[in-house]
Amino acid sequence: MKDLPARMALNLSGCKNTNMAPQSNRKTGQDVFDRIRNERAPLTEFSISGNGREVTLDEARSDLAKAVGAIAHTLFAKSYGPLVGTVTTTSVETILKNAESNAARAKGDAKLVVEELSARIFKEKKK
Repeated sequence: MKDLPARMALNLSGCKNTNMAPQSNRKTGQDVFDRIRNERAPLTEFSISGNGREVTLDEARSDLAKAVGAIAHTLFAKSYGPLVGTVTTTSVETILKNAESNAARAKGDAKLVVEELSARIFKEKKK
């Protein structure tokens, strides 16, 4: 490879490095300050107020399923085909619905068991 000046050096991908352009056309560090001024301020106050609409459980479940489907599509689309994200989305949503119903049923069962145990342990005194 030829010896190139630093401003025309190629990076690892073989492309011309445009970040090493001469600094004569801009002030040193001025572009950094301009970028900082133009960016939105970070969110530093987290408050739950009545201003926003509260997300329902169905919407949250759907959003989570879509996110998992997008990740699965990104990771496995080449190996398993383009429908892996869609199939994963519906599968995750179904699993979450079933887990929710099973948790509600288990809560009821646990409540009955606790009531029965407490009734046997703490027997009421007969008057």
